[in-house]
Amino acid sequence: MNPSTPARAHAWRISSRRPDMELFGKRSLFFALSRAPWWLSLLVAAALFMLVRQFMPDYAALASTLPLLGISAYAGWRQSRVLSPNRAAETLADLRALSWQEFAAMMEAAFRSEGYAVVSLERSVADFQLSKGGRVALASCRRWKVAQTGIDALRELSLAREKAQAQECIYVAAGELSQNARQFAAENNIRLLCDAELAQLLARTKPGKRNLRQ
Repeated sequence: MNPSTPARAHAWRISSRRPDMELFGKRSLFFALSRAPWWLSLLVAAALFMLVRQFMPDYAALASTLPLLGISAYAGWRQSRVLSPNRAAETLADLRALSWQEFAAMMEAAFRSEGYAVVSLERSVADFQLSKGGRVALASCRRWKVAQTGIDALRELSLAREKAQAQECIYVAAGELSQNARQFAAENNIRLLCDAELAQLLARTKPGKRNLRQ
């Protein structure tokens, strides 16, 4: 076999990728504008309209702005779902006031809303076993009230994942995590569900008897 064949095949695969994969990639205009303030897309649309109408009828100029108007609507919807820093802090404070039974019920509902099949665990470092798409994750939530989580809790969860042969693990905390704990999580592929992300997830879940601030 010609030694250059694998390299040629690799180059062909790269060159034959569908162009829309790059269009919606992280460097695309769509990606950038969808994460910018929603009104920025409107400004770009207005500038485009003024430019195009110099050469084409108004209806054609307006049609050229439709993709940008769509991006603006999407960005506005996306940003309306994000809690402000003050609301996120209030939500985390409310979480610390919950009993374990209340918090566990909320977390189970939240994980199910993300598409996981959830099994409660007893006498385990993890509190839930989550399954989705053929992958298994262990989630530890019981220490959510701790003011600051150190590395020990994450090390225990990582060992439990290895013992259970799970692919992922999630650590949930309404308090702070030490720098060492965050570094350990990054090095060992542990998803930290805390801070604004935790507040956002549970605010969307809309618990029944107890209403968190939104």
